Amino acid sequence: MERLHIRNLDKQYARGVKALSGVSLSIPNGMFGLLGPNGAGKSTLMRTIATLQQPDGGTIRFDDTDILANPQAMRRQLGYLPQDFGVYPKISAQDLLEHMAVLKGLLQPRARKEQVQALLQQTNLYHVRKQAVSTFSGGMRQRFGIAQALLGNPQLIIADEPTAGLDPEERNRFHDLLSEIGEQIVVILSTHIVEDVRDLCPQMAVLAGGKIILQGRPAALTGLLEGKVWRKTIRKETLAEYSAAFTVLSTRLLAGRMQLHVWSEHCPGEGFEPYEAGLEEVYFSALKEKEAVIC
Repeated sequence: MERLHIRNLDKQYARGVKALSGVSLSIPNGMFGLLGPNGAGKSTLMRTIATLQQPDGGTIRFDDTDILANPQAMRRQLGYLPQDFGVYPKISAQDLLEHMAVLKGLLQPRARKEQVQALLQQTNLYHVRKQAVSTFSGGMRQRFGIAQALLGNPQLIIADEPTAGLDPEERNRFHDLLSEIGEQIVVILSTHIVEDVRDLCPQMAVLAGGKIILQGRPAALTGLLEGKVWRKTIRKETLAEYSAAFTVLSTRLLAGRMQLHVWSEHCPGEGFEPYEAGLEEVYFSALKEKEAVIC
């Protein structure tokens, strides 16, 4: 059952920059991936859902609440991990989390302390609870960000580019944490990293140029490309020639040679072999299709 309903959302900034154009989504409990390149409008959409800005048009409802008309009702149920969040210097993780808990309305000292301690344990930060957050590594800061987002038992969590810049080990820890919390509530994962959506999200959408250009289950979307993606290893200097002749989805440089992935209904020619498409090919195919429509 869908809990978050977004309909025909528009947002335009100064000088006519259209950040969102007719965005509509229905999102159920669980992890939902919002995938798109930098500048696609993902952060604008996340800030609008988080009631940090008003759209120019459209509606957003969470359960039975119109959150544009009643933003405070949304804020009481919201946990938000922005792309960048500042921390106070020289303040420990425990003290900063206590301070944020008060700001979120957790006014009973005993209950507040119990929740802070539990969240530090859940995010594997209890052993560094007395250490200043400003000294944390990138991954530790992101886990602290999730801890503060979980204060007050929110029903909707927004994580905006949460794994950007994390090393593989921290990224895996963060994935485990998101998977754990994303079962009974709505968690929107906004990212340009295809692997994050592939590994975590049973439902997804692709946002590009302020518009939703693809949505559905990753497995179903991948199935649409079955038999339509082909691979060939070429010389680097011939890439321009192939790009002009075929719909190139992606390229990879391997041992000095260029591996080419192209979309085609039938075998494009000599030297091409069938390639089993993954979510990355789905993503690039959607972006290429949008580019073709614009051109």
